[in-house]
Amino acid sequence: MKKIIALILVLALSLALVACSSKTDVKEDTTSKDDTAAVNDDTAATKDDAATTKDGANTIYVMGPTPDHGWTAQAGAYAEAKCKEITEAGTYKAVYMPASSGEEQVDQVNTIIANGDAVGVVMFALDDSAQAGQEALHAEGIPFISFDRIIEATEKYAILNASGDNWQCGAGIAYWLQKNGMKPGDTVVTLYGDNGTVCSRREEGFRQFLKGEIEYSDEALGKSFKTTEVWDDASLDAVFNTYSVVCNWSADGAYDYMEQKLDEIVAAAKANGNKLYIYSMDDEMTFGVLNYLEAGASEATLADLEQMDVYISAIGGMQELYDVMAGTSAQSELANKYFDDMMSMYFSPKMMQDVIVKMEDYLAGNWNYELGAGEYQPTWIVDRNNVSQYEGFKGHA
Repeated sequence: MKKIIALILVLALSLALVACSSKTDVKEDTTSKDDTAAVNDDTAATKDDAATTKDGANTIYVMGPTPDHGWTAQAGAYAEAKCKEITEAGTYKAVYMPASSGEEQVDQVNTIIANGDAVGVVMFALDDSAQAGQEALHAEGIPFISFDRIIEATEKYAILNASGDNWQCGAGIAYWLQKNGMKPGDTVVTLYGDNGTVCSRREEGFRQFLKGEIEYSDEALGKSFKTTEVWDDASLDAVFNTYSVVCNWSADGAYDYMEQKLDEIVAAAKANGNKLYIYSMDDEMTFGVLNYLEAGASEATLADLEQMDVYISAIGGMQELYDVMAGTSAQSELANKYFDDMMSMYFSPKMMQDVIVKMEDYLAGNWNYELGAGEYQPTWIVDRNNVSQYEGFKGHA
């Protein structure tokens, strides 16, 4: 009887242990399912980034400038043409939304969100006030590409930050001016478009090249160039602090500055080695300088200017400026008389079409993107020596 009772106790204890073990296994399985659910949620969130915001949504919105004149307008014209092409192809509807300010673009983003049909947005921000629009797109889970003007506070949210290589624009101009004799302490005029990242990066590239931190890589020549003399910060600060102005990307802005300051600038250059270097960050502003020499400058200032070494840059690729350099423009004689040489960094507005194609690739799943990544198209020098090889865009006012 004692043996039977002992056997019963052993069996009971074994069953209890099995039961405890089963409960532990079940608990572990439940934890595993929770983890799997969390992973699945993350995966779904990732997929949502590349999916439409609502069932049936199929519209790509492209936001940019009103096409009137200049580089930005030509970029807008290229964008309009690409939107028409996409819509006619039928997979997506593409809508170009022109604006005249970043604040207007914020209102447009609110309209896009209210429409509920956006699968993606390409935004050429017109100024930094467009930041609120990009923040709203991110909050709504609408993927966007930031083009040209990169807003630093929101670039981390973009599936791509795309532009021409503004650092290399600055480096290329520094290389070209240095090749033409510019040294620390020379008289330099700087014409900015605005206070945004486009111009700040063009300044940064100029500084970095002359400090020996980066090279200028000429895509057309397939060569890279280093500074021949390292500049210190004080010399570089003088370039950007002595004679500099924001021209709002316009010929009129540069004209007005020349009207106010050219006599003083030429007098300073005359007393400082008889050399003058003009770092203009856009074709339109270079035209502003030309226009003032043609219509507003005093005879005494022009006489002094003619006797000194003068070099002027630009960025863009307007055919009208190419014509000036090539000698086929009504202003070519004027430019040849007062400028020893002139150049424009190639910076095609057609790249806006390329970033719209990037959005199509993203939506088709053909592109492994990384939030906040940047892609910068190469640039190179076009001057009197090689201008005959290039065809620019027509856009001068």
